[in-house]
Amino acid sequence: MNPLPPWRRLLVRGVNWLGDAVMSEPALQRLREARPAARITLLTHAKLADLWRHHPAVDDVIAFAGSETPWAIARRLRAEQFDAGLALPNSPRSALELWLARIPRRVGVAWPWRNWLLTEVVPPRSETVKMRKRPPGEVRRLIASLLPREQTGVILAQVSPAHHLHHYLHLAAALGADPAPLAPRIFVTPAELAAARARFDLPAPRRWLGLNPGAEYGPAKRWPLTQFAAVAREIAGWPGWGVVIFGGPGDVSLAGELETAIRPAPGEVRNLAGRTSLRELCTALALCRVVVTNDSGPMHVAAAVGTRVMAIFGSTSPELTGPGLPGDPRHRLLKSRVPCAPCFRRECPIDLRCLHQLGADAVVREIQAMDAGLAS
Repeated sequence: MNPLPPWRRLLVRGVNWLGDAVMSEPALQRLREARPAARITLLTHAKLADLWRHHPAVDDVIAFAGSETPWAIARRLRAEQFDAGLALPNSPRSALELWLARIPRRVGVAWPWRNWLLTEVVPPRSETVKMRKRPPGEVRRLIASLLPREQTGVILAQVSPAHHLHHYLHLAAALGADPAPLAPRIFVTPAELAAARARFDLPAPRRWLGLNPGAEYGPAKRWPLTQFAAVAREIAGWPGWGVVIFGGPGDVSLAGELETAIRPAPGEVRNLAGRTSLRELCTALALCRVVVTNDSGPMHVAAAVGTRVMAIFGSTSPELTGPGLPGDPRHRLLKSRVPCAPCFRRECPIDLRCLHQLGADAVVREIQAMDAGLAS
């Protein structure tokens, strides 16, 4: 590990997407361990600011609007007189903000168009895997040539050195932090949990199954609604269970279709799509027994608040962006081993077979096993 650097006031420029923010959280834990008396400030997009409320590794949060320029943000930062700045995103803009703020020590990963803005350029990890989008023609060729190898199956969480969590820890290590992996943690208070139970009518004796059918990236990450509905109808009939549907404002229609498909089944159903703030999303996910979800921001949040996750992967890779600590056996990751996956595309150029081949029965069996593990 590098020796502890001479800094007392650190600015961490956070990432801009919810899932990435959760995966970057262990780096903040490690920075706090390295300098328990330092003042650590997180610069983050306003939409993510509340994620860090009550977090013991963060002393201050500076939020910026999407419309703010780097120059406007830098003017606000200069008055804070930071000793060092750590840019977690790879973007030129994040390095430019630190440079314009005149922070004397500026650390970030080596990336085109920005290295001259940093005082310490960190080489990428040798295990880093780029998420290359397969061209449509390549997808079709793989399907045509390797069709006999197709198979489906449940896989447990994989220990992968390429997981994005390690990238952020690698950057923190440049400032003297321990790069050993930790599980991401988002902190919610008992008062917040009680408020969520009351507002959304989620009584404690009932076991709540969370469903997150959306994925902001695109339809190639979304398991079919018919499969979500089949899982929900089965589990809603179990004694003492209920179903909670999650989603953002853009998922209201999708969640409404799912609720309609579930409603003939017995049991309690709550549709929270478009009704939760970010903090309420965190607390409501924490009240669930298990969450079934696509690869998405709420998937990462659910694991980080301590809920077991059944994650469905289509166009993306569980080895790179799986929930929680890589290798954590509390979570289950389901993917179809079709030859074109992962393609990292927003939309499938063929028939979305990577998701259509994944059946509800396999998910129900895994939820039974997860629930048994919680009861034992």
